[in-house]
Amino acid sequence: MLVSSLAAAPAPRNLFAELLGRSDAEITAKIDAGWQQLFYGSDTEERLYYPVDPDLAYLADINNGDVRSEGMSYGMMLAVQIDRRAEFDRLYRWARKYMLHTDSPRRGYFAWQVSFDGRQIDPGSASDGEEWIATALLLAAERWGSSDAGSFNYLADAQALLHEMLHKPTEGNITAIFSREEKQVVFAPTLAGSQFTDPSYHLPAFYEVWARHADSPEDRAFWRDATQTSRAFFHRAAHPQTGLMPEYAHFDGRPYTGFGAERGDFRYDAWRILANVAFDHAHFAADPWQVEQSNRILRFLSSHQPAIPNQFTLDGRPLSTDVNSTGLMAMAAVAGLAAEPELARPFVQFLWDAPIPRGQYRYYDGVLYQLALLQVSGRFQLSFHLTAPTTSK
Repeated sequence: MLVSSLAAAPAPRNLFAELLGRSDAEITAKIDAGWQQLFYGSDTEERLYYPVDPDLAYLADINNGDVRSEGMSYGMMLAVQIDRRAEFDRLYRWARKYMLHTDSPRRGYFAWQVSFDGRQIDPGSASDGEEWIATALLLAAERWGSSDAGSFNYLADAQALLHEMLHKPTEGNITAIFSREEKQVVFAPTLAGSQFTDPSYHLPAFYEVWARHADSPEDRAFWRDATQTSRAFFHRAAHPQTGLMPEYAHFDGRPYTGFGAERGDFRYDAWRILANVAFDHAHFAADPWQVEQSNRILRFLSSHQPAIPNQFTLDGRPLSTDVNSTGLMAMAAVAGLAAEPELARPFVQFLWDAPIPRGQYRYYDGVLYQLALLQVSGRFQLSFHLTAPTTSK
């Protein structure tokens, strides 16, 4: 049993119903269609989920030809949100077999990049993968329990991962995933990667969950502090006019360019920040600035309609001729959870009308699209003690 629930949290808004007048049946059909195509569509153009006999599966980054801890964590989260335990277990079993380090200073972490046949391409870890996996496991424990024969002890595994993320001692080049001094997630748990952060890895809504479910009082206190620190971090990282944030940042919010000047710009990683801010507001409404911020960034993006570039300098100069990318527009729709209706509506409409991503670039666009459908519809839950409609099986 989890030590507490989020039953006191407000029910998330359903923008498809509020702003577009869509029915529960229409929304369910939309979510089901995305799941079906991304998990069970054609091998070459549609699906991301690939079962491996007898009981494993991976979620593929098609463009890069590999499997990433980020993608596996997103796949697990999608599965637990719509109550697909078989797919969840297949993904988690693959991740444990091929990605999870069981010895060495990396013990308890997941390799971030693995080939389709399970060979580790890079044994290092990307901190967001661990964050999403830990949260997905906590939710799996609440939704399904942990006692079925042949399954996993989701709760024990989640607690073990949370412990490693916070308490792993520095050994050689390996560090913890959270800086105890800064109370922030680090870019990567290495000596170099722990000196800065990735704003899109800041997930205060998840830290609220951890603060209620972590094993020890001391750890729960740390996660409460990390929640407040991340909320305050967004204030510092956001450009005051555009609301854009960089891909990488110093802990004080300044752009970090140690890995290249472009990392100080608003690029692909940073798309997710729009959702992270507004999703936290939708569930906890703890920081009124999140409304101001979501309005600011949607107002900026709207100024570029009908063709919104997908990359910018922080002060708003376009850096790409690619426009209306599904992943960015999906995250903008999620930002609508904290924005004024007239600003949110065009992005929610775009998400509703967007085709399910397919082809070479369907991985990143696809997972962000499907996550956004759940978030914008109010069906992405942080506790399954709440009553919410589920998709059909």
